[in-house]
Amino acid sequence: MKLSRLIAAMVAVVLFAPADAFAQFPEPGMKFDASNTALVITDPQNDFLSPNGVTWGVVGESVTRNNTVANLDALMQAAKENGVQLFVSPHYYYPTDHGWQFGGPLEVLMHNIGMFDRVSPLSLEGFEGSGADWLEQYKPYLEDGVTVVTSPHKVYGPETNDLVLQLRKRGIDRVILAGMSANLCVEAHLRELLEQGFEVAVVSNATAAAEVPGLNGFDSAMTNFRFIANAMWTTEEAVNTMSSN
Repeated sequence: MKLSRLIAAMVAVVLFAPADAFAQFPEPGMKFDASNTALVITDPQNDFLSPNGVTWGVVGESVTRNNTVANLDALMQAAKENGVQLFVSPHYYYPTDHGWQFGGPLEVLMHNIGMFDRVSPLSLEGFEGSGADWLEQYKPYLEDGVTVVTSPHKVYGPETNDLVLQLRKRGIDRVILAGMSANLCVEAHLRELLEQGFEVAVVSNATAAAEVPGLNGFDSAMTNFRFIANAMWTTEEAVNTMSSN
């Protein structure tokens, strides 16, 4: 009975409390040390971040409002200038992935619109400038031979790729997390990294999400980030933190 009352009270806080309700929550924060902290970016790809991408019609407003493209650029530049290791967890689909027999609504949609499609895991034919390619302005950071590009995640989280292995092998136990999209891949990466024992700070305006009538992915993500992330930083706070090391 006591447990049910506690749950009801928590739901009431979220649904009916004023906008500053989270002020009563602890803010654990995350200490920064370049030797064991990485910047992790999910899906910095054309299909999410370019006006020519297949999702721009539903994410473009959020990307533009948050200045997401420039903010991700600022994070990557700060990481490179201050010795912070940069990791990218991309999303690719190969022809064999279209043989899946079931999926959730967004999985089915991604397959239907050819999102992140590549011709083969062993070929870059047609990759340059495609929806699966990096946004052009990010290529100097991502193709410098130092950035770790993991194997692709296949649904939303890093359970299906080698991100955690790559982080562990480099002695990383703290992560600054940003990228696309907020309530899907970013949130899924946040949850798995926390379960794997990492401290995670999410950069709130270096992400964006689909917004359609009645469904606001960005606001949903911000609520969940505040509940579970060790810290929520703006891009300016993250850049200043990395630059102060």
